[in-house]
Amino acid sequence: MDSETFIETVRDDAETALSRLGSSKSLFADTAGEMEPAAVLDAAATAELHAAETYERWADAEDGDVAAAFMETAREERTHYDTVVGELDGHDPGDVPAIQSFLRDVDGTVERLGAFVGRTLAAEQSKTQVTGFFVGNADPQTAGLFRSMGDDLDAQLERATARLDAECGDDEDAWDRAREAAVGAIEAAYEEYTDRLESMGVNPKPVC
Repeated sequence: MDSETFIETVRDDAETALSRLGSSKSLFADTAGEMEPAAVLDAAATAELHAAETYERWADAEDGDVAAAFMETAREERTHYDTVVGELDGHDPGDVPAIQSFLRDVDGTVERLGAFVGRTLAAEQSKTQVTGFFVGNADPQTAGLFRSMGDDLDAQLERATARLDAECGDDEDAWDRAREAAVGAIEAAYEEYTDRLESMGVNPKPVC
């Protein structure tokens, strides 16, 4: 396997979860039904802060190029957090998102890199929804901020897959462990999405 095939496999394995995480209901779940700009920004800030803290922990646990990749990502997430908080009057960080709790329990270099990919794919869905929200809210400036953060996710995905290629090589067992971690991260986010919507009496499945 190589990184390109790896990403395709993860997308296929988590197709349903990623699709629903990319729906408008995902933003509704993240804001507990408060679809107002401040609530959307607050939820985004919480996600960015906890992501930065996770990648900082991983950087401390690794060494060499892998540690450098995680630290660069942590700096990006800190910058994202500062950018979002700059749009708010203040921010009281919420609970650790389920996907970050999952990531923090992951052990092993290839498993962390796999989970890194999973989180990035899930975050792409979230950023698309937030960007769309501010476009629809006639706020192109804020939409542009989140669009730029989405561009950083592209770089993060390239960073993760480059390190996966280096770490896994021709070791199919390593690729399998990375895939399991990637899908697990996405599923953690999806389960939280489902639980939040059901707690509000909302059907998490799309209406056909």
